[in-house]
Amino acid sequence: MQQQKPHLLRGLNARHIRFIALGSAIGTGLFYGSAAAIQTAGPAVLLAYLIGGAAVFIVMRALGEMAVRNPISGSFGSYARHYLGPLAGFITGWTYTFEMVIVCLADVTAFGIYMGLWYPDVPRWIWVMSIICFIGALNLCHVRIFGEMEFWLSLIKVAAIIAMIAAGAGIMFFGFGHAFPATGLSNLWSHGGFAPNGWGGVIASLGIVMFAFGGIEIIGITAAEAQDPQKVIPQAINTIPLRIVLFYICTLGILMAIFPWSSIGQEGSPFVLIFSGLGIPAAANILNVIVISAAISAINSNIFGAGRMMYGMAKEGLAPKSFLRIASNGVPWMTVVVMGGALLVAVVLNWLIPEQIFVLIASLATFATIWVWLMILLSHFAMRRSLTPQERDEIAFPLPFWPLAPALTLLLMALVIVVLGWVEETRIALIAGLVWLALLTVVWFTRAKKRAEAAVTEY
Repeated sequence: MQQQKPHLLRGLNARHIRFIALGSAIGTGLFYGSAAAIQTAGPAVLLAYLIGGAAVFIVMRALGEMAVRNPISGSFGSYARHYLGPLAGFITGWTYTFEMVIVCLADVTAFGIYMGLWYPDVPRWIWVMSIICFIGALNLCHVRIFGEMEFWLSLIKVAAIIAMIAAGAGIMFFGFGHAFPATGLSNLWSHGGFAPNGWGGVIASLGIVMFAFGGIEIIGITAAEAQDPQKVIPQAINTIPLRIVLFYICTLGILMAIFPWSSIGQEGSPFVLIFSGLGIPAAANILNVIVISAAISAINSNIFGAGRMMYGMAKEGLAPKSFLRIASNGVPWMTVVVMGGALLVAVVLNWLIPEQIFVLIASLATFATIWVWLMILLSHFAMRRSLTPQERDEIAFPLPFWPLAPALTLLLMALVIVVLGWVEETRIALIAGLVWLALLTVVWFTRAKKRAEAAVTEY
């Protein structure tokens, strides 16, 4: 009997998928990036997170409808190829991979900074190298082991966020601790009003807000390795966006109720100040453990997502065939090696780049995220058009309020791209993103198109 070739294994259950999504979407964007959004919009940044959260939910429902109907490796990259054409699939898949590399570069660098609190004399690049090797080894394990590790890493930061919300609420309403009076909600409108920078500030903050939600689309990628995708994918999509929005809204709302919004991020981490104010002397060390686990969790999820995307593209001739190599435990090991090699760039960057690089990285990741979400929505529109009326009636997990909701979400995505060009600090990211798309297009027509046309694909 002919021996069966190694293939992806369905080892992820609902618990794994939920926490993989939380791990990818909750990280540096909440613990440190949120301060920039607050300075841009003031307390009205809460509206920006609500708007962004609603848009993300629509994007995820569109992805969920396609994933439940056809749970495949490559996910939205494959859907873009099938419904919008091979060029769209090529650009979408590699742009998502680019997004994951950029975000991981930020997170592995942040990990080195966090470890510097405890070991200030150890060169940062050593920590960066060590975390890359550790995460690479973890991603080479059976997918169930990966999912279990991601569950516990994400659980640490979720528990920390819930504890911070509870502690902040106690300070806000009852004046717990020795450093804070009870403030109630008055700080949300006592320092220049709820929207001190007007609607322009809210719109300008959308770029940072969307960066915070980036990565949640990994839910669609997990469908190919979910034990029961028709059941667990809808469950995850219906609950995870709401939980992420609540975490951001509650956390930032409490921070701005305790501290004047204009001071957040200028006197050290507000998370440390809250725990210190409660009389916890080890507040800085506790937070460091939390942000380290958050960074490891995000890197872990993002390497997984990028690797599975590259594997899916390789099946369709949109990436080198070597990415199809799978170990006996069902892991596409070559893609993990490639991602690890790409992240070694972070070791070099730690000698070359200033602190401002995080703004550029966040902006580049935002552009890539918005592009991927645009392709998800456009692929969904194209899929719906390709169905007969009877097939539309039989959709197992339909997107609500179609076509109005996705149409409005497309307009919001376009607005965010305009905002990236409007705000001076992020304009270079828009330019770099457009150059990236142009380069991919050139590569497609000069090299990749012939390889894709020659590939034997199974959809």
